[in-house]
Formats: sequence, C-alpha cells, structure tokens
Amino acid sequence: MTIHGGFEPVFCTIVPPHVLDALARSGDPALARPARRTLERDAFERTHRRLTTVLGAPAAARPAAGPGTPHRTVYDARHGTDLPGHKVRGEGDDPGQDASVNRAYAGLGATFELFLTAYGRDSIDGAGLPLDATVHYDRDYNNAFWNGEQMVFGDGDGEIFLDFTLPVDVIGHELAHGVTQYTANLTYFGQSGALNESVSDVFGALIKQYTLGQTAAEADWLIGAGLLAPRVTGKALRSMKEPGTAYDDDVLGKDPQPATMDDYVRTGSDNGGVHINSGIPNRAFYLAATALGGHAWERAGQIWYDVLTGGELEQDARFTDFATLTVSAARARYGDGEEREAVAKAWQQVGVRTR
Repeated sequence: MTIHGGFEPVFCTIVPPHVLDALARSGDPALARPARRTLERDAFERTHRRLTTVLGAPAAARPAAGPGTPHRTVYDARHGTDLPGHKVRGEGDDPGQDASVNRAYAGLGATFELFLTAYGRDSIDGAGLPLDATVHYDRDYNNAFWNGEQMVFGDGDGEIFLDFTLPVDVIGHELAHGVTQYTANLTYFGQSGALNESVSDVFGALIKQYTLGQTAAEADWLIGAGLLAPRVTGKALRSMKEPGTAYDDDVLGKDPQPATMDDYVRTGSDNGGVHINSGIPNRAFYLAATALGGHAWERAGQIWYDVLTGGELEQDARFTDFATLTVSAARARYGDGEEREAVAKAWQQVGVRTR
C-alpha cells in the first residue's frame, strides 16, 4: 500500500514539447514565433508550479452547493497571463456570447458528470473541489494546461492550432491529471509519467464518448480531433487506436508514438518521453475496451479507475505494474470472466507482461 501524502510539482500540457520544438525551428516566423512564446510561457508556469508546491497553494474555497453538485467558474485572461483573470461565468449562469467560455463551462460539467455518474466521484478530488478554468490565455498561446489548481486554455495561433476549448477530450484530459494528482499521484517521468499521460487520455476519451453517447466501436479514439488547423496534415494530437498515425506533417513531423513495447522510445526529453510512450498503454486500453464492447466508461473504464484510486499503484509504477493491477482489478470486480481475459490479452498484444 502506498501512502500518497505529498503531491508532485506536475505541470501538465496537452501539446507535447516535441511538437512545439518542431514548430519553434520552423523558418516561417508565423509558426516559429508563437511556438517559442508558448515554450517560454510553459517554462515559466512549470517553475511557478514547483514553487507553489514548495510554498503551498491557497486553499480552494468550497462551494455552498451540496455534494454531487458542480461548482464551475470560468475566467477570461483577456490575452494576459495573470491567473485566474476576470470572472465571466459562474455556476448556473446563462451562456454568454463568448463560445470559448461556453465550451469551457460545458467541458467542466461533462467531466464532473462522468466521474460522478460512472464512478461516484464528487469532482476532481472526490470531495467537491470547485472547477475553475481560464480562457483566452496569452496571445497565440498554443497549449492548454492543468497547473495543479485550475484549467487554462490558449486560443491557438490559427496556423497550426485552433482554440483549445474546441475538443471536449482536451478539457477532460487536463482535468483527469487533477484526479491522478489526488489519487495515485504518478511521478511525471519515464514510464510512470507515460502512465500519468495515458490515464488522462483514457478519461479524456471516455468523457468525449460519454458526451456523444458513443460505444467503443463507434468512437474515433482520437485525442484532440478538431484542434489542428486546416493547413496541418493530420487528424489529431494522438490516436489511441493507432498510435503513431495522428499526424504526418511537413512542419510537425510524424507522430512519434509507439503502439507496442517493440518500439518503446528511450529519450531524455519530455520527462523521459511521457507524451510519446503513453501510446503503448493507450492502445492497451483501446484493445480492452473494444474487445468488451458497449460503453467503454463502464467495464474497461471502471477497471482503470479502480487501479488509479485503489491505493496499490505506486507513484513510480512501470507499465508492468499497472498492467498487473488492471488484471487483478478486473478479477476483483468481475471474476475470472471476459473482463479479466480482455484486459490480460490487451496488455499481451502491446508487449507488456503481467505478473
């Protein structure tokens, strides 16, 4: 049993550093300048996150509403960088004219609803944590992030990325980092970091599927579909179904995600490839969910949630550790039936052994 007492100073962005690095090296100033600005801003926010962890963040105000009720607040940074910004919509307020505000508000609600309805979890921390989001962050900011306290969305540069509130799975992905922060608190480096990223992709995908009412067979299993601008040769940031196929672009390069352990990437960048090697556990979840059929948030999602919140997942867990726990969780909840078999086979197919 691991006691998760302190939180790692994790700063989690949806766009991987290797993508922004590629853009920053472009000979086109319209592409390079926003990417460099985004990288600089991310570095600042990452440092701020570390300092906040050391010094302690102010306690979040608890909502007056009862348990099981969301408490959302959306702010507008007005293209500045001071957080949270100017409050523009609170819980229960009618939609306004700003589509980014409305999408952020709806995405926070969709995430809250999935975790409550499917898993009985009251908000990100399980105890009714208010959900705050800031839109219109900075100028041409090519990212969205969870900083340990709230969601932040850039508008994109319009050349490579569009508004980051467009895909609901991006919102769900970043908020799921908060769930991991309050549960398993997976270390953001190497395989544990890749699991951290993968868990967010899993629940981001489930939130999109839940919102659309899709079965595992109907879903596209793409993360960030609709985020790439028309000039980009690609369909999303990542594909859980076929890692390594999300984009193949003259500027961005080719999606580097591996689908199996045979192509595992060893690198010192991106915290040991957390956004790259997450393709392996992502595909394992896709294989398990599609083998079971129906709504993926039900059986497959429940198994992953059980592992994330069960208290046995070590902070520095490797793929084998996580895989073994999913097989055990499937057996504990469903017995030695098709659920356990589907999960075990999925990990086998991606080359991750279970003990």
